[in-house]
Amino acid sequence: MADTTADTVKKTVETATDTVKKTVETATATVKASAEKAQATFQANAEQAQAAGAKALREVADKSTAGLTELNAQSKQNLEALVASAAAAQKGVETLSAQGVAFTKKSWEDATAAAQSMSQARSIQELLELQTTWAKSATEAYLAEVTKATDVLTASVKNSFQPITERVTASVEKFQAAR
Repeated sequence: MADTTADTVKKTVETATDTVKKTVETATATVKASAEKAQATFQANAEQAQAAGAKALREVADKSTAGLTELNAQSKQNLEALVASAAAAQKGVETLSAQGVAFTKKSWEDATAAAQSMSQARSIQELLELQTTWAKSATEAYLAEVTKATDVLTASVKNSFQPITERVTASVEKFQAAR
């Protein structure tokens, strides 16, 4: 009977050992499968994160490039507006200068003619009449010239500021549209 009990204990130990082996093998296989699955999931997530990062970087680079291109275009247009403004101002100055020279020449000629005419006056009465006529016409010519110069100056200032005003308006509209 001792052999039978020993045999039974031996069989029970063998069965328990086989059960423990199978449990350990199953647990090892389960842990190994879980680890492989976790590694595959981690790798897939890492690849997705890398792809998303690369995409975000490309988008930022594209937006930066577009922004710099737009800034360059705006700067070019602003410079062109300043050049156009300076050209308009220069044209106004040239017109005023030419007008001033022409008026000075005409005034000199009129004064010379009036002086010659006054030098030939036969009486003080005639001299005063000639001088009064010349002074009146010289004053009227001067006032007309001042009015003409004011008109040219006003137009010149308006023309000078027009390109800058247009750029400011375009920029304001662009910023309002971007909001």
